[in-house]
Amino acid sequence: MSEMKTDDFSDEEIREIYKLKNIAIAGISPTEGKPSNHVSKYLIEKGYNVIPINPNYSEILDRKAYGKVSEAPDPIDILDIFRRSEDVLKVVEDSIGKKEIKVVWMQKGIYNKEAEEVATEKGIKVVYNRCMLEEHRRLFQ
Repeated sequence: MSEMKTDDFSDEEIREIYKLKNIAIAGISPTEGKPSNHVSKYLIEKGYNVIPINPNYSEILDRKAYGKVSEAPDPIDILDIFRRSEDVLKVVEDSIGKKEIKVVWMQKGIYNKEAEEVATEKGIKVVYNRCMLEEHRRLFQ
């Protein structure tokens, strides 16, 4: 299998994205040690407002969880997706109604071309195949 490519954003552009503070985490797990849980905790520690999105739980990391992005009343700047690539389009289509989303971020190993096109058409930046924790550490530590 060929190596999945990554978006073309420069480090400077990625640094700008980290100035946005409200991050919905789609596919967050309440399980300690799972990547989505670990990354979310890291982002909370760094001062980000993490909004859990998981239809199977009402609360994750002491925060109210929502079944879908569209159900979250909070403003959302970044939609960070921990779902299989084939499930990403559904998540993005549901969230497009939340007009304030500025960035769709598909975690490492995740990419969906149609989802990228849908978001890009709406003027939303699309980051993919990158980990929010790894990139933050790389750029800010």
